[in-house]
Amino acid sequence: MRRPELLLGLLLIAIGCTPTIPENKLPVLGRTELVERIENGQVFYDTVQHKVKNFAFLNQDSVIVTNQTFVDKVYVADFFFTTCPTICPKMKQQMLRIYGEYEANPEVAILSHTIDPKHDTVAVLRDYAARLGVSSDKWHFVTGDKDDIYEISESSYMVTAAEDANEPGGYIHSGAFLLVDKERRIRGVYDGTVPEQVDLLIKDIDRLLKETQG
Repeated sequence: MRRPELLLGLLLIAIGCTPTIPENKLPVLGRTELVERIENGQVFYDTVQHKVKNFAFLNQDSVIVTNQTFVDKVYVADFFFTTCPTICPKMKQQMLRIYGEYEANPEVAILSHTIDPKHDTVAVLRDYAARLGVSSDKWHFVTGDKDDIYEISESSYMVTAAEDANEPGGYIHSGAFLLVDKERRIRGVYDGTVPEQVDLLIKDIDRLLKETQG
């Protein structure tokens, strides 16, 4: 399984569509849309920023996880599968760093989507989380309908997740960690296999928390 080289292009698109922001704030990534609004007979157009769409998946404790699970939280999302023979072990080691850094902070959570729901059942995900030694109230490993997972990866998180018989393990997915703010907006994309990128992510989580408090 190779790591797709589409993140740079998406970032360039996202930055190009993002309004000028104060230097101390993280950008809002993704395409903006113009939504028509009629008020007192006049037509106005509001700029709507890209947001993670509504979702409902099942976590390792058989609990339904939705957008409401992350109200008043920032979270880091990624895509993986438990039998992944290539980048996933590196990603999980780096995500464990984030877990350890914010384990006691109720404003930060982690959301990992399996892209192999046929194999990665709730029981498999529960065992996987137990072997990592992590708590489900902080780090959600979720499964669900395959098409729903693949669709949200591309439409909401702007990364690749798909079956590919030519790849080791039979799947292809991004190694990206996505930083999502309390308004469901993507605020950063980081290579989850590179420690220096995760160092930056941790700094940006702190920046985002200060932003939401300010």
